[in-house]
Amino acid sequence: MNEHDMILDELSALGNEEKRRVLSGFFKTGEGQYGYGDKFLGIPVPLTRTVAKRHKDAPLSVAVGLLQAEWHEARLCGLLIMVEKMKKARGEEAKQLFDTYLSNTARVNNWDLVDLSAPQVVGGYLKDKPHDILYELADSPLLWDNRIAIVSTYAFIKDGRLDDTFTLAVRLMGHKHELMHKAVGWMLREAGKRDFARLRDFVYEYYAKMPRTMLRYAIEKFPEDERKRILKM
Repeated sequence: MNEHDMILDELSALGNEEKRRVLSGFFKTGEGQYGYGDKFLGIPVPLTRTVAKRHKDAPLSVAVGLLQAEWHEARLCGLLIMVEKMKKARGEEAKQLFDTYLSNTARVNNWDLVDLSAPQVVGGYLKDKPHDILYELADSPLLWDNRIAIVSTYAFIKDGRLDDTFTLAVRLMGHKHELMHKAVGWMLREAGKRDFARLRDFVYEYYAKMPRTMLRYAIEKFPEDERKRILKM
């Protein structure tokens, strides 16, 4: 049995019917919803992560193969294998991981798949490189590309570099999807943990243009009275 099929068998054995029903509802798989058509085995993320770590030395082609699977957890496992590989990758190997990820963003097709992989694979690779690709992703017609753009900046935020987060937040402020409002607000809130004064200035400059959900997420850690006042403005 090849490693790809072995991983699918391991994941299938971990599936839980009750968990599958819960996840299918939680990730909005109904007709017309953002996760329409996605299929779940019903596996908690920590268990999927354990499988990925067990197979972290599998060829990159195995991870890419998992990304083509119909099962959500299989795609997540492929991405987590890439995350594990990026921890030690340098030079051409790191570039190959980065390029492969960006060539398959249509399969990184739910918010958890983005959030659990983009900061490490995309943001991690770009730490010491130009960030132009993030602005291209922000302008993409694909929702998941847009989310990858902003969530990847988490890698920079952790290093105290906040410029891209605030600049992309302005660019994505007119996005129509609530998933993006949540993601941008989340990254702004994280940036505010490093520089609260800058976030406060940003909020007072843009609060009238920010979608309500984005604003609520961004100011979640503000003092309660100030938070309420901003939401009423």
